[in-house]
Amino acid sequence: MPLWRSTASLIRGWKRQLENTGDDNFPFPSRGGERMARSNVTQRLDLAVSAAAERHPQLARRSISLHTIRHTTAMHLLQSGVDITVIALWLGHESPATTHMYLEADLSMKERTLNRLQPVGARPGRYRPPDQLMRFLQNL
Repeated sequence: MPLWRSTASLIRGWKRQLENTGDDNFPFPSRGGERMARSNVTQRLDLAVSAAAERHPQLARRSISLHTIRHTTAMHLLQSGVDITVIALWLGHESPATTHMYLEADLSMKERTLNRLQPVGARPGRYRPPDQLMRFLQNL
């Protein structure tokens, strides 16, 4: 999994503090030193969100899951200009077509793209349908 350098450095430091820090050991072991179960990771995330909600109460009203973090990270990568095929690889998707939903989810990116496609000399802006009532009144 790709990590920021600062995150990788923190994990390396954490692994040095653990006992038996071989390459086959987990950076976040369960009480028994085994791999954490998915439910335990979810529980830890819930605890972190609860703690964060004390400073940011709006978080208490949001449903935050591991998938939320995954989706948010993918959207930030997309908005930063990372190619969708790279994001598909990062997410572990077999095909960029699976990742295409992220393109459909971001309306602001669509609007920026459409604004770039305006004919030369055209005023940028959204399409406004003609006022049918004014047309009718002008034809009287």
